[in-house]
Amino acid sequence: MLAGILLLLAFLLVPPVKFKNTTSTVLLDRNGQLLSATVSDEGMWQFPEVDTVPEKFAICLTQFEDAYFRYHLGVNPISVIRAMKQNIQARKIVSGASTITMQLVRLSRRGKPRTFWEKCIEMFLAVRTEFSYSKRTILAKYASQAPFGGNVVGLDAAAWRYFGTSPNNLSWAEAATLAILPNAPGLIFPGRNQNLLIEKRNRLLAKLKGKGYIDDETYQLALLEPAPNLANNLPQDATHLLTRCIHDGLKGKMVVSTIDKRLYDNAYSIALRYHRHFMANGIRNMAAMVIDNRTSEVLVYIGNILSNNPANSSMVDIIKSKRSYGSLLKPFLYGFMLNEGLLYPRQLVDDIPVAYSDFAPKNFSKTFEGMAPANEILSRSLNVPSVNLLRQYGIEKFHNNLQQMGVKSINKPPGHYGLSIILGGAEASMWELAGIYSALAKKAGNEQNSNVTLRYQLDSTTVRVKQIFNCSGIGSGAAYLTLEALTEANRPGEDGTWRHFISSQRIAWKTGTSYGFRDAWAIGVTPNYTVAVWVGNADGEGRADLIGVAAAAPVMFDIFSLLPASDWFAPPWFDLVATVTCKHSGLIASENCTDTIMEYVPAVKTKTLPCPYHQKIYVDNEQKYRLTLGCAKQEEMFEANWFVLPPAQEWFYSKLHAEYRKLPPFRKGCAQVNNKIPNIALIYPYAGADIYIPREKKDTKGHSIWKATHRNLKANIYWHLNDVFLGKTNGLHEMLVSPKPGTYTLTLVDDEGEVLQKRIRVIGE
Repeated sequence: MLAGILLLLAFLLVPPVKFKNTTSTVLLDRNGQLLSATVSDEGMWQFPEVDTVPEKFAICLTQFEDAYFRYHLGVNPISVIRAMKQNIQARKIVSGASTITMQLVRLSRRGKPRTFWEKCIEMFLAVRTEFSYSKRTILAKYASQAPFGGNVVGLDAAAWRYFGTSPNNLSWAEAATLAILPNAPGLIFPGRNQNLLIEKRNRLLAKLKGKGYIDDETYQLALLEPAPNLANNLPQDATHLLTRCIHDGLKGKMVVSTIDKRLYDNAYSIALRYHRHFMANGIRNMAAMVIDNRTSEVLVYIGNILSNNPANSSMVDIIKSKRSYGSLLKPFLYGFMLNEGLLYPRQLVDDIPVAYSDFAPKNFSKTFEGMAPANEILSRSLNVPSVNLLRQYGIEKFHNNLQQMGVKSINKPPGHYGLSIILGGAEASMWELAGIYSALAKKAGNEQNSNVTLRYQLDSTTVRVKQIFNCSGIGSGAAYLTLEALTEANRPGEDGTWRHFISSQRIAWKTGTSYGFRDAWAIGVTPNYTVAVWVGNADGEGRADLIGVAAAAPVMFDIFSLLPASDWFAPPWFDLVATVTCKHSGLIASENCTDTIMEYVPAVKTKTLPCPYHQKIYVDNEQKYRLTLGCAKQEEMFEANWFVLPPAQEWFYSKLHAEYRKLPPFRKGCAQVNNKIPNIALIYPYAGADIYIPREKKDTKGHSIWKATHRNLKANIYWHLNDVFLGKTNGLHEMLVSPKPGTYTLTLVDDEGEVLQKRIRVIGE
């Protein structure tokens, strides 16, 4: 009695089989297709344990190893008796009578000698295991731990390694092949003793036919299938995402990702095609992402183009890396200002040379337009007016908004970046940039929850990285108008060929090029998808032709061609209001604006003033001259509302806009009386610029050319520097000067006595 109790206690206290070996990290696509995997810490291809075994393999395994597996309790007495008889007759061990459960126990007790005492322990533990686990679980554990030849352990790894498919898709011949491998994995496996492997497989197939598991046709077809070989290497797709999974705490797990393998393969083929071309120009790296805006799932994750050359830095995951983003944040400044009533969609913004401290922005084209509509500033990515808008909006507020949106990489104080933050003077990751563009699309689509938590795991409950992106500072109306402006994106000098890249669907897209041509970007959105592309060198080496519109945009549009087309955003009428604006200036129409249009703007309280650029003047009936009461009869004077830009802006603007009509000059004898329209402007030195006078030779002092403009082409301008008369100019108002370092007051005076004074600082020679 006591012995029985002790035996029962020992039985209950002994734990069931457990395995402490590490497993591979495995990345699957959303449909269960294998993307990539790592070897375990022991150097084995062993996938994480599964909880079930496909029916075909279960039948093949049990029929080959343990036909009575479903009926015994871990030990088959009949097999034990038969084995004892065979061993006695042979006077050596020729049969072990091992059941699948006993083999599972032996696998858990690695390195134990095959002795009679060890066999007894295996039997004891096999019975204990049968009381702890179901038959289904025991089969699954065995299939996960059994050796399949070489460094392949487990059914999942073997199926993918030898047949390039998941265990669920195995044919009868393939399942039979894998079922016989654990019996002698060192003797026969793909690549070794192929004839013996085929022979044993066919015997098992014949047994399956004899027992009615397969019909004759299936049997005959199975015999024709060739033996596997080692040519089926495991795929190495989305390897950067696999590495990211490991860093995110998923090492040794089987990760079912949100990646769509078919879409990934096609996108990678596109990227690889462009990459071969870029390599010839010394551009070695590329990255791309595709996001489903409806679910925030990442469908494509190309962290870099793989290369066998270590010098190409192909192992760097660009999607996670912080890079200069160029102009990619301009749409968000536009959206913020629209949403706060600080800007109208077509409002004219200054585009003339300017300097703020030691920062003098330049447009990509190296030219200036005088003034440009805000939506064209965005679509054409003009730098100078963008900087002017940021100065008006406030760096601190813009920086804080970026933080609230989830761009955590820009984490230094606003003063560290200054106004250059709008032109790529900071760094952010593609993950963040794509996230906020996706959030902008959701906001424009009037989603109730416009927060975006990008995820690469299909099961949202196991998302490891929960970085939330949003556009809380941009309303639906402002987001919609921002994306509308981005549908017309282009670059100065563009010849219209982009229309060949764009499919029938509308795409809002923005490019970016970092300083020094180190990073080329393109991000596009539709209601359903966001596509982000980066092209460049991971080590930061620049290339002259590394420009977003030329390098990244074509890749982006080709990837968009793989995606289903979607209808454009429906206007969020609840957040838009119709407003009468001036056709020329884009501002609220003043009483002097006679040419107006009706357009929709965000339904917020406006902080902009009515159009100041339309002036009421008096002209003759041919509008050739301006008149005043002192020089003309009242019946000769006709009232006109004239679109007049400030003289500096006009100097640039009129060169590019043939339709712009300059103010007519005063008729002879008509003096300007209380004229509120300035006529003189200093073009260079421009506002905020410090002048550096170079030395041309060792003892020869250099000089600088200062430039002014006057509305009246025939007017004279008299130049004075600190009350020293420099000279008079007419027509082309340029003055050659060579001052010493110091601070000066430049005074310009015209024939009518109009005065313009500017402070000039010369910092050296």
